[in-house]
Amino acid sequence: MTMRVRPAAVAGRFYPDRPDRLREAVQELLDRAAVMRGSDDGLPTPKAIIAPHAGYQYSGPIAATAYASLAPVKGLVRRVIVAGPAHAWPVGGVAVPSVDAFATPLGVVVVDDEARERALGIDGVVVDDAAHAEEHSLEVQLPLTICALGDVAVLPLAVGRSGASVLADVLDGLWGGPETRFVISTDLSHYHPAHVAAAVDRRTADQICQLEPPADEFACGAAAIAGLLLTARRHNLAVRLLDLRNSADTAGRPDRVVGYGAFAVLERDR
Repeated sequence: MTMRVRPAAVAGRFYPDRPDRLREAVQELLDRAAVMRGSDDGLPTPKAIIAPHAGYQYSGPIAATAYASLAPVKGLVRRVIVAGPAHAWPVGGVAVPSVDAFATPLGVVVVDDEARERALGIDGVVVDDAAHAEEHSLEVQLPLTICALGDVAVLPLAVGRSGASVLADVLDGLWGGPETRFVISTDLSHYHPAHVAAAVDRRTADQICQLEPPADEFACGAAAIAGLLLTARRHNLAVRLLDLRNSADTAGRPDRVVGYGAFAVLERDR
């Protein structure tokens, strides 16, 4: 039977479309993030991370900070659940794709069919390929996932604005053990001057670290974050801020920026 593959929609725009350039770019981002991470080596490895999803030249360094925190479990993780906002297609709760795999310039990433079937047993989860066809918030996480964690299966979840509680039930149902990790994809504030964005994003980051979900206007993936935080409270996990910057800090102009945060969701200090 022929494998049904969702083609890459934003390769060549959000990240390099040549495999050699893409792998080199992502590895460089991860290496730099590992150097920055340094003193955090004593932290437990996160069950989940929150990472941004803009073009790599803008948000890549911040996203890599989140992925670098998963380095200790490379080779142990077999399944990654990636959840992010549905930017261009209306989704009520949570939408999964019907395809067998997602294409990237680094090769195809297999969709975890068992996880998908379990998710579809939860009220509010539907199959909707239109929600995934052009969605960049999930796609841009895949090359980072490949380079950080190796050969893993994924379950991409497009989350609607009212989908927080549905996502929380899905994450609970797929919680698993050390073989399963979660990635929540979101950017923070949009199109403020850099000094305004820095203050707004700091407040949002403080909220998230207190397990309080942000409002939609402060994070495009607010519903996905909210779903993760609901689950984090159920499992008595904590959120730690790893990195907080905006596009003016990386490759953008300072008068109209997008904010980016990297967070780790992990066991509380004992």
